[in-house]
Amino acid sequence: MLRILAVWLILINLITYGVYWLDKRRARKGGWRISEKELLMWAAVGGSPAAFLAMRKFRHKTQKLSFRLWYWAIVVAQIGVLYWLFQKSQS
Repeated sequence: MLRILAVWLILINLITYGVYWLDKRRARKGGWRISEKELLMWAAVGGSPAAFLAMRKFRHKTQKLSFRLWYWAIVVAQIGVLYWLFQKSQS
């Protein structure tokens, strides 16, 4: 189970980083954009570390307060789930 989770997290973070890069590239070229909802979805399914790195590296979505608030709400929820899982495994 842990191996599957590790593979999932590696793949989802690579994809997430690529999606954020692609959206930033399209933003610079005036092309079709990836919705904020989709960007946040990639973070929510496990790509939040890559989303954070991509936002910093590309300076992407760092000025939009509503996006940042949703992103950090996702991170807090993920930490809460990890804490709950850890506590559950200890009992």
